[in-house]
Amino acid sequence: MSLTQPSTGAAEPFGGSLLPGFHRLSLGARRAWLERAFDISASEVALLEDPVPLRPEVADRMIENVIGVHGLPLGLAVNFLINGRERVIPMVVEEPSVVAAACHAARLGRAGGGFVADADPALMIGQIQLVGVRDVDGAIARLQARSTELVATARALTPSLCVRGNGPRALEVRRLCDPEARDMLVVHVLVDTGDAMGANVVNTLVEELAPHVEQVAGGRACLRILSNLADHRLARAEVRVAIAELATSSMPGTVVAERIVAASRLAALDPYRAATHNKGIMNGIDAVAIATGNDWRAIEAGAHAYASRDGRYRGLSEWRTVEAQLRGNIELPLAASTVGVLTRVHPSVRLALRVIGATDARDLAAVMAAVGLASNLAALVALVTDGIQKGHMALHARAAAAALEASK
Repeated sequence: MSLTQPSTGAAEPFGGSLLPGFHRLSLGARRAWLERAFDISASEVALLEDPVPLRPEVADRMIENVIGVHGLPLGLAVNFLINGRERVIPMVVEEPSVVAAACHAARLGRAGGGFVADADPALMIGQIQLVGVRDVDGAIARLQARSTELVATARALTPSLCVRGNGPRALEVRRLCDPEARDMLVVHVLVDTGDAMGANVVNTLVEELAPHVEQVAGGRACLRILSNLADHRLARAEVRVAIAELATSSMPGTVVAERIVAASRLAALDPYRAATHNKGIMNGIDAVAIATGNDWRAIEAGAHAYASRDGRYRGLSEWRTVEAQLRGNIELPLAASTVGVLTRVHPSVRLALRVIGATDARDLAAVMAAVGLASNLAALVALVTDGIQKGHMALHARAAAAALEASK
């Protein structure tokens, strides 16, 4: 994978995200900086100070059997340079060291030009399962021959999506190799959902399109649902870190880099390590997803399924040394959205999207991929040097002390 980094040349409205010592500022000072940098209104500052930013009566309309609102910390990851643009990244997470790790890795990557990231168009997959198909070969031939007609039907069923330039794009037929399901086919409808995650529109479409598919193929439609393995909607990121920047007081940068490459190779070979390797990646991605009102469970499901796409569960990122640089890359499905119910009803989500400055869903997905790679880099640096617990437990102790104080 090789990405091209654009140069915007434009000054950032907040003067840049490289903020040494930001973590040492008081809570009030950080809010004051945010207010100045992003022209946050007094009411929005009050929102950050409100222990219950989402009103219970609003929450009661969002899910069932509501009894209250559950809070989580909202923090800012600074130092990020992504595609030549300064970014401040809102993150919602309960685990100590996740935000600090992202900030540290972002700083490491700046000297090499920061992170370069991009994302594919928002192409989601809707599945129609056909069972009881008597002539599977004939059904496949008929579906393929009439795929253009079926896509046209699908577009007629999604007029509001199509008028925005999105909508159904193609139809695929998959034959599953299972002796117990010899009469079963799966039809994929590929739908460009624009800036939405697209679950509701895709689910509605495949339910309405299923009778038309039945008529062409024969058999009976069973499941009609989107797939969270959004492998037509990939995001990717790269970063280059000067090996000299990796040096610690007790270990030269060359040794740190060699160990990171060895750890990366282990994640490619051993699913026991890969699971933890990928958890570290998702620490960053999930935190951004929650802050921006995205379905982090769907993103997690897609990421882990993609990690197993060749039959073996592997790490989602890869690290190697090239000359005097440590280079990392990542690729994974990322069905991010910048529109939806939460963006309309949750004030913290609206604020987070404003701070992150995502131009559209593809931009947000690219940012998430970069943050995931940063989280992975920080974890690997810690693991191959002092160990993960030294910095993590120092921050954990602070959180534990706060919990003890709160319980008095």
